[in-house]
Amino acid sequence: MSETSPGSVVDSGRAVLEEYTDLEQRLADPEVFGDQTLVRTLNKRYAALAPTVAAYRALETAEGDLAAARELAPEDESFAAEVPALEETASAAREHLRHLLVPRDPDDDRDVILEVKAGEGGEESALFAGDLLRMYLRYAEKRGWRAEVTDATESDLGGYKEARLTVKAKGTPPPGEAPWAMLKFEGGVHRVQRVPVTESQGRIHTSAAGVLVMPDVGETDEVEIHPNDLRIDVYRSSGPGGQSVNTTDSAVRITHLPTGIVVSCQNEKSQLQNKEAALRVLRARLHQAAKEQAEAEASAARRSQVRTVDRSERIRTYNFAENRLSDHRTGFKAYNLDQVLDGDLDAVIGSCVEADEQARLAAVAGA
Repeated sequence: MSETSPGSVVDSGRAVLEEYTDLEQRLADPEVFGDQTLVRTLNKRYAALAPTVAAYRALETAEGDLAAARELAPEDESFAAEVPALEETASAAREHLRHLLVPRDPDDDRDVILEVKAGEGGEESALFAGDLLRMYLRYAEKRGWRAEVTDATESDLGGYKEARLTVKAKGTPPPGEAPWAMLKFEGGVHRVQRVPVTESQGRIHTSAAGVLVMPDVGETDEVEIHPNDLRIDVYRSSGPGGQSVNTTDSAVRITHLPTGIVVSCQNEKSQLQNKEAALRVLRARLHQAAKEQAEAEASAARRSQVRTVDRSERIRTYNFAENRLSDHRTGFKAYNLDQVLDGDLDAVIGSCVEADEQARLAAVAGA
């Protein structure tokens, strides 16, 4: 991978500092506070730029110290002795800034809507979908996030045919540590190899479950939904086996006519709550669809998430007999599957984050 030129790193850092200073001035203007939406947008951008500005200033300090030492080195041996260490400090500061300047996913600071769906394998697949759902709930708990199951259809044996949960950060997480920045790599087909509870002969079976991850865009101007584009149907909620669990028509199904996207929600207590929850998911899906279309136009090599639940198209395999997890995108392997399913996902997700960062750095270097 070719290195980004030193001048471009400094110039890009200086441009970020200029934008940061401009935001600081705007946020100090009393007139701006008349528009709270604008204030939130400016504050969000200001906070996002802060780590890069700190890195740029650290590089300025390091290079200033190095230049001074080099200038005084011919006259004082003590300064000459400091030069190698100062060179290392400046080099590390430049590399840190270069990493922060790599273009980031604009959704990285968002919360997440995550869906798990059983695929091939019948009841065993539904049970595995339940395992994945619990894994994400425990991972969210370990990271201090709020996770809530907002819709679910259980199978006869206690698994899930499909389930949806929202994952929200508490407060403002550091850059790269919001739910979307971490969980976006979970989208795709997850394959399991184990002896199913439904198998009396003790043979290892392979089944799969699909995971779809979407940034939670909430009610933003980025996704505009016209009421005339929606068909809204109401019906009674149902539980395992299809039995009715509600005596009123509180469940809601929304069809977005222009795209054909269908979203249903039945877990909330009222029809209004289910409608609001379904609209939130619809906005997330429309945002994700628009994002993927833009990526497809920019690069033919897109498609980070698999939409079908086919065992042959998988991002990860969970082998219970060997207590092994394998991520097929990064080559990561671990033999602590029991701990992973208990929410210890940091290592496997970290391998995806690192691979994604290296790909972005390579794209910048080759640009």
